[in-house]
Amino acid sequence: MAQISTKLLEHLSKDFAQLLETEYEYNVIVKVGNQHFKLHSLILYQRSSFFRKELSTATKKNNIIEITLTHTSVESFKILINTKLLEHFSNDFAQLLETEYEYNVIVKVGNQHFKLHSLILYQRSSFFRKELSTATKKNNIIEITLTHTSVESFKILINFQENNFKDLQTFCTDILARHPNLNFDSDDFTSIQENALITLLKRNVLQMEETEI
Repeated sequence: MAQISTKLLEHLSKDFAQLLETEYEYNVIVKVGNQHFKLHSLILYQRSSFFRKELSTATKKNNIIEITLTHTSVESFKILINTKLLEHFSNDFAQLLETEYEYNVIVKVGNQHFKLHSLILYQRSSFFRKELSTATKKNNIIEITLTHTSVESFKILINFQENNFKDLQTFCTDILARHPNLNFDSDDFTSIQENALITLLKRNVLQMEETEI
C-alpha cells in the first residue's frame, strides 16, 4: 500500500494546492495589511475553525464575503493557508468532498443525487470543467445529469479515500502474478518502485521459476 499511499498524497497535494491558487468562482476576499486574497469559503471553512466562525458572522457585499484581519501579518496568513503542509492534505481534501457546506452542484447519477461543489469538480476533471461551463443554474444550484455513468464509477471518480483503491491494487497484483513478464520484461522495469516489487514477491504466487526472477 505504500506505493499507492505516496501517489495518492502527491495527487492530493497537487489538487489541493491548485484549489487555493485558482480564483475560479472565489467568494471571499480576505484583507491582510495592504494585500487582498481572493479565496473560497469552502476551503477556508474546512481549513480553520477560526474561519468557520468568521464565515458564520460575516456579511456579503455583491455576493462576496469580506474579512479583514487587523492583527495578522501577511506572512502569518500565508502560513495559515499554505497547502505545502502535506500532512493535512489527505484529511482536508477527503473532508471537502464529504461536506455539503455551501454545496452548489447536484449531480444526478441513476437514482442517487450527490451534493457537491463546483470548485472541487472543476479541479478534479476536465469533463466537469466543460459541464460546469455550459450547465444552467436552478435556484443558484447547478444540476448535472449523468446518464451513461454508474453510481460506482462516479464514486470512484470523485472519491480520494485510500481504501477505495484496495480492490484495484489486488486486481492489478493478480494480473502481474499471472503474467509476470508484464513487469520483468518491461522497458520501464528499472523505474518500478522497490516496495511494489516486494509486495508482489511476498505473495509468492508469481507463475515463473525462481531462477528466472
